[in-house]
Amino acid sequence: MTTSTAPSEAVVPLARNRAFGLLWLGEGVSVVGNATTSALLPLLAVTQLDAGPAWMGLITAAAWLPWLLIGLPVGAWVDRLPARPVMIVANLAAAVSLASVPVAFALGVLTLVQIAVVAMVGGVCTVFFRTAYQVFLPEVVPAGQLEAANARLFGTESAANVAGPGLGGLLAQWLTAALGLALDALTFLWSAVCLWRIRPARAAAPEDGPVGLAGPADGLTARIREGVELVRRDRYLPWFVGMGGASNFGLTGYGALLVLFLVRDLGLTEAGVGAVLALAGAGGVVGAVVAPFLSARLGSGRASTVLLVLSGPTALLVGAGLPGWGAAISGAGGFLVGLCVVSGNVIRNAWRLRYVPAGLRGRVMTVMQVVNFGTMPVAGVAAGWLGGVLGVRETILLMAAVHCLATWSILVSPLARLRELPQGTLGG
Repeated sequence: MTTSTAPSEAVVPLARNRAFGLLWLGEGVSVVGNATTSALLPLLAVTQLDAGPAWMGLITAAAWLPWLLIGLPVGAWVDRLPARPVMIVANLAAAVSLASVPVAFALGVLTLVQIAVVAMVGGVCTVFFRTAYQVFLPEVVPAGQLEAANARLFGTESAANVAGPGLGGLLAQWLTAALGLALDALTFLWSAVCLWRIRPARAAAPEDGPVGLAGPADGLTARIREGVELVRRDRYLPWFVGMGGASNFGLTGYGALLVLFLVRDLGLTEAGVGAVLALAGAGGVVGAVVAPFLSARLGSGRASTVLLVLSGPTALLVGAGLPGWGAAISGAGGFLVGLCVVSGNVIRNAWRLRYVPAGLRGRVMTVMQVVNFGTMPVAGVAAGWLGGVLGVRETILLMAAVHCLATWSILVSPLARLRELPQGTLGG
């Protein structure tokens, strides 16, 4: 049985939009698996394969390197391909890759190299899926409901980040981290089935179509260049690109060493690690819930700026944790960072989907994501090296400070004094 959407669904509440419901259901299950893996994969590397800071940094880098290698061409391809099949194939490939880990573990041949390769394959799948996702969501959700839809999707992801790490820690303690990863492979299959049942029928309005700089760009290189130029010439997008890239460098840098820090410096068990990581997810849940309220009460621009400014110093608490109950300091920092970052992301992502015309979303979003996510593999390698030179705690604090400075840069941008994020459309 398949589900179709029709133009008349523009006034249908999200609760009755079956296409969005299937998308939400599939992603809800999948992100629980992803959140579980976020605890299981590093735990497997640290506890079973004795990975040190360098390997933890390399594994993190491998997961984000595809954004640098293939991000721009993928953005151009996705603008020309049907989004839903791209997402389905990405889910299936991720399931196969992830399933190889428990198989190799059972055979006694699992290595850190394989974990890094699996992380990279997962990163490739994520590039295709997330790029297509930005194109696909407006096909099933009318423009006026995008902020509410994003709040639900981000909220679900954040809720999964509460349950997932805790579940991952328990699975690692009760069974093994490798066997727990098999569950995530099944969640990717579930997501693929849900996507397969959706048949979107909403077409972009003529005014939402491609807006070229000098006419249509048919060649791959020309289409990539068009996306880069549109972002570069815009008054606002470059600020979000630069700030996001620097912020992600800091967040990814301390995230790469966080499990190692919690296990070796704070002496937590697998379950304890899962509990601390779950607090960050809990903050994200709260952030997703309050995002529409903050946007309506303060204005989307003012709320975005306040959340960015607050998210900076709270990250410093993550590296201030102490053994025993002092680990709650790290958990509190993760909670506050999750609240501010997710809430701001809900507001800004809804704005971007309205601001960027439909025919340009794949390219423009990917140009932004290549920079935003392209700093992450560099951060992983840098954190791994610095962790061995300066120490794990010191590196976490340094990376948190980088994130803090990046978010505060919003105060010198043209966005700082805006009550509402810019109206109109890119290139319009």
